Amino acid sequence: MEEAKASGKYLRLSSHKARRVLEQIKGQKYQDAVLMLKFMPYRACKSIIKILESAANNIINQNNESINKNQLIITNAFADSGPKLKRFQPRAQGRAFPIHKPTCHITIELTNK
Repeated sequence: MEEAKASGKYLRLSSHKARRVLEQIKGQKYQDAVLMLKFMPYRACKSIIKILESAANNIINQNNESINKNQLIITNAFADSGPKLKRFQPRAQGRAFPIHKPTCHITIELTNK
């Protein structure tokens, strides 16, 4: 049973919004997950598709291309929060309002069934 994983680091997404999408594809077949992600209306889907394709290519390269992508299953997919970019927005009467722009790290693990 072959396994491979891929991760994307410091993505300018909220980890909460990425987790919402990753929960939908966890346990799915590779082809089904890619099809679902292409039609979801969320911004996180583009990054997740890239990471998913990278994991699939990793498992194929490890085994000298003896694996079909139809046999791959997503065993684990999670998003951890990364560092926040801290910015300030000027407000009335000389005040400064803090803005935190979140980042996240997405990891996807695939297994050949």
